[in-house]
Amino acid sequence: MQQSGKFITVEGIEGAGKSTAVKYIQEYFLKKGKEIIVTREPGGTPVAEEIRHLLLNPHTKEIIDPKAELLLMFASRAQHIAGVISPALSAGKWVICDRFVDATYAYQSAGRGLDAKWIALLEKFVVNNLSPTLTILLDIEPALGLARSRRRGPQDRFEKETVEFFEKVRHAYLELAQQHKKRFAIINAAESLSAVQTQLQDALHEL
Repeated sequence: MQQSGKFITVEGIEGAGKSTAVKYIQEYFLKKGKEIIVTREPGGTPVAEEIRHLLLNPHTKEIIDPKAELLLMFASRAQHIAGVISPALSAGKWVICDRFVDATYAYQSAGRGLDAKWIALLEKFVVNNLSPTLTILLDIEPALGLARSRRRGPQDRFEKETVEFFEKVRHAYLELAQQHKKRFAIINAAESLSAVQTQLQDALHEL
């Protein structure tokens, strides 16, 4: 895909502060005159948001099979890429996305135990050669992250998972960051807001 814009993704477990970081990144680049699109996964388009509701709904009476969860994630992503991400990047806009493919490796492979080869196959089919310019990983101890997220109010289906589940997810994220050092910037999300923003500014300045 030909793209003239930049693609920035923000990753991390629940309670890491992704929403706050996304807002900071948006404001940072708006001040520099960039045209910004902020989006999220799962979601980003009307159809993809419907799939998001299916995936995150904590009141569903039916247990979602991990394979079904994986396929729903990529169905949402296919719609999202076609409807939002690719057109924006082709138009020279900067896209900031709350989660992308790395989250699928962390949650559905490490967390749910699915073989990463199936994710790689779906990634090749759906995502093709689209890759983030920069991935911000907000790293935090799961116990602290979950305590933060639970103070916010009602929990979604993923937020109700155990600390052990998020230990696996966090470990997978850190492994991904080691495998793709040039793309990832690891932020210590346990620090104060001002300290986190300083780390973000250092990472964004490279762009």
